Amino acid sequence: MQAQEILQQHNLKKTSPRLAIIEALQSTPEPQAEAEISEKMGSHYDRTTFYRSMLTLEEAGVLHRIIVDKLLVKYALNTSGPNGKNQVDHAHFYCKGCKKLVCLEEIHPGPYRLPAGFQTSEAEVIIRGLCNKCSSQE
Repeated sequence: MQAQEILQQHNLKKTSPRLAIIEALQSTPEPQAEAEISEKMGSHYDRTTFYRSMLTLEEAGVLHRIIVDKLLVKYALNTSGPNGKNQVDHAHFYCKGCKKLVCLEEIHPGPYRLPAGFQTSEAEVIIRGLCNKCSSQE
C-alpha cells in the first residue's frame, strides 16, 4: 500500500514528513531507529517535526514503537491482520549478536493471569538472544 493510501485509511492529513517516514519504514522489513529513518527522509527530516509526526502516526495506529533498552528505540509499521485491524500486540526478538530487531507477529503477549482487579491495557514482550545467523556462527 502506498504511503498516501495509509494516511487516507487512517484519516490523517498528508504531509511530507509523514509520507517520508512511512516510505522509510516500508523500505525494509526490519524495525528502524530514528537515525536510520532520518537518513532515508533526507531534507524532510527535522527533529521536532519527526517526533510530532511519529506520535501522530503511533496514536493513529499506523506504526508502533519498540523500546529495546534505554538507548535503543525502533519503529515499525503495523500490518493488517485477517480482520483488517492492525496487528500491534506481538512479541519482538532482539539479537544480541548482530543487533537486529524482528517483529514476531505470530507470538502474542498474554493473556496474563493478573491479581484480582488488575486489567491489562497493553503489553510489550522483547525476547533477547541470538538470531539463526549469529547462533550458527558460534
